[in-house]
Amino acid sequence: MSGPLLVLVGPPASGKTTVGTAVADLLGVEFRDTDADIEDVAGTTVADLFVQYGEPHFRALEEQAVSRALAEHDGVLALGGGAVTSAATRALLVAHAHDGGTVVWLDVDLPSAAKRVGLSRDRPILGVNPRAMLRQMLETRAPLYAEVSTATVPTGGREPGDVIADVAALLTSRTTP
Repeated sequence: MSGPLLVLVGPPASGKTTVGTAVADLLGVEFRDTDADIEDVAGTTVADLFVQYGEPHFRALEEQAVSRALAEHDGVLALGGGAVTSAATRALLVAHAHDGGTVVWLDVDLPSAAKRVGLSRDRPILGVNPRAMLRQMLETRAPLYAEVSTATVPTGGREPGDVIADVAALLTSRTTP
């Protein structure tokens, strides 16, 4: 198998960065986040990209970033929450899983996600009514996360260490005969 050892998908505030960084440290591999890749290429923040150029422009950059990261990166990769809205990205993730890659959906319930997000300005897609937007996002994206993932780990109301242990155990079970 080539490509990332682990790909994390899930909505905003599901714990992709926290869990991804910790699992990468645990495994002694690099952590990479496609949102950070996009910011490096664009020279501005994801929030500013949304405001200045709109969501379609951001999603196009995101498709390119995910494709590049899946081809180049061999550690732990976290995707932005909306990356799965792209059919091209979903196809790449399904192919990665088919080739033996591990794609974990970090699933979070609405109360936990709302508490974690707060009224964060750096999550532009949540807009004016974050709780309503988050609810709609969780509902509409759930089938997309399910389509691309090889496993689901719930994160709502759980300690990060427990989630990290569950994800690490998934990797161990997939790599041992």
